[in-house]
Amino acid sequence: MEMRKTTLADLDEVMTIYKKARQFMRAHDNPTQWLGGKPTREQIEDDIAKQQSFVCIHQGKILGVLCFFVGNDPTYKEISGGNWLSDDTYAVVHRIASSGEVKGVGTFMMQWAFEKFGNVRVDTHEDNYVMQNMLKKLGYTYCGIIHLENGDPRLAYQKTV
Repeated sequence: MEMRKTTLADLDEVMTIYKKARQFMRAHDNPTQWLGGKPTREQIEDDIAKQQSFVCIHQGKILGVLCFFVGNDPTYKEISGGNWLSDDTYAVVHRIASSGEVKGVGTFMMQWAFEKFGNVRVDTHEDNYVMQNMLKKLGYTYCGIIHLENGDPRLAYQKTV
């Protein structure tokens, strides 16, 4: 598997992956994450424009997607019920999704992110047990609760070198 920046030509495939991810979440006790067609096409177009969207390719096929950038995320400024492991410059992973066609795509993408920058923060919905288990397996530490711009709570994790 390999990672590369997402292009606008990838957009339809990427949106199909997000649709499959929403279906997977609904089938695995996560009925309220990414409601209303989120992430939206406009969000992903913005990620692409900012060069923060990356796809996972295997045998010429897009199997996964994520938003990855180094820098401050305003939603990570306040954390309750715990603390970040480090306040050093960090990378962020958002909107990670897999097509579900090949096992291990999510793990590969999270390992890639950590290899790119050895201090990574990520958050997930409290009902997203699949993501929580993957993060724990990969050595991410639960740090507390953050809140999205709309006020929704998310479980926050971090891994540092």
